[in-house]
Amino acid sequence: MQKQIIFSIVLLVTLGVFSYTTLRLVRFFMLTKPAFKVRDTGKRLKLTMKVAFGQSKIFRMPVIGFFHALVFWGFCIILIGSIEMVIDGLAGTERVLKILGGLYDIIIASGDIFALLVTISILVFLARRLFFHIRRFEGNEMKRSSHIDANIALTLILLLMISLLGMNITYYAYTFKSGNELAGVFPVSSFISAIYNSTDTGSLHNQHEIYWWSHIVLIFIFANVLPYSKHFHVFMSVPNVYLSRLSPLGKLVNMDNVTREVRLMMNPETAFSAAPAEAEIERFGVRDVEDVTWKNYLDSLSCTQCGRCTAVCPANITGKKLSPRKIMMDIRARMNDKGPGMVKNGKDYDDSKSLLRDYITEEELWACTTCNACAKECPVNINHTELIIDMRRYLVMEEGVAPGEVKAVFNNIENNGAPWQYSSEDRMLWAENIEMTVND
Repeated sequence: MQKQIIFSIVLLVTLGVFSYTTLRLVRFFMLTKPAFKVRDTGKRLKLTMKVAFGQSKIFRMPVIGFFHALVFWGFCIILIGSIEMVIDGLAGTERVLKILGGLYDIIIASGDIFALLVTISILVFLARRLFFHIRRFEGNEMKRSSHIDANIALTLILLLMISLLGMNITYYAYTFKSGNELAGVFPVSSFISAIYNSTDTGSLHNQHEIYWWSHIVLIFIFANVLPYSKHFHVFMSVPNVYLSRLSPLGKLVNMDNVTREVRLMMNPETAFSAAPAEAEIERFGVRDVEDVTWKNYLDSLSCTQCGRCTAVCPANITGKKLSPRKIMMDIRARMNDKGPGMVKNGKDYDDSKSLLRDYITEEELWACTTCNACAKECPVNINHTELIIDMRRYLVMEEGVAPGEVKAVFNNIENNGAPWQYSSEDRMLWAENIEMTVND
């Protein structure tokens, strides 16, 4: 009973902290703009199974992708055991899900195997970060705090797996020695448990309790650290893939407020039926975080900071300042900076900064070739180009700012009806003296 009371208190504190974080994020989402209507459930589920659970994009780098997939699949299996631990902690039971019979044996055996595989994978990840110079892990946006953040998260996962293995090993050894009925199958732990052959049952029981409490408390800590870490994608990647924009990557979405203006010129009646005359004047494009859509912000929270987007970006490869990863990191950082002020004082709150220029420079935005290589490569289906285009739209349509070459194109379209510098009457002058020969 005492264990149940202590566990209940720990769980309530965990849920309280997690609820505070969730409410904070919900308030931030409410500051953003609408994106698209979520439809086509069948297509979304198929995409989620392929990209999120099947880890299809991760396997474009086969070796390291395999290790990452093992960690993801391991978490999915081990999550069931974590749920069982919460039920046991509250109800005072032991391995309550054993009523599932053969299915329980499969779940426990899979979790036992994956605990070892995930441990090996995390050691590989830590070694790559600590001892190898991986180019895509570097960049101006990757500050020292970013590397520390990654190492802390990986260390927590490593400790989770070690405590899980310790719990399984001591449970198996204790149950075997005491003659009690074993619940589950432990292919890895049963082999390692030989190291406890000379340990008495009382000591084994105490060690099992230590590992049990260590594991569940680490789970609670991990769950509350993640939302403030780059590893928040552990929670957000699956929803982000499900909520992916299903249209082709190269398709640019029209701006509703511009569409209304065009309708007004073409057919005033249609324009006014689509939008009331008293409708609030909207900003063209994106200047700050209150202009981004909920999907843009969800993308920023789902970003794994893996650098795959930046590694394939042709602008970045050729030495330009653009880094698609930085764009996502900047949205999240800007919302963390300005969001609390907007929640407290309203959307009109101004801290004399903006996402554009203070975080993301014009040079970065205009370096983008809109090739969508970043979005194609992203393992969680983030659409970087969409946001870059919206920030360019603000520069052009609100401030009239653009590189000289782009302005020349705009002027030619306005004066000549085409992006070239020649008028429509002179457009075929180049072909006047060309002789055409037709062979019979």
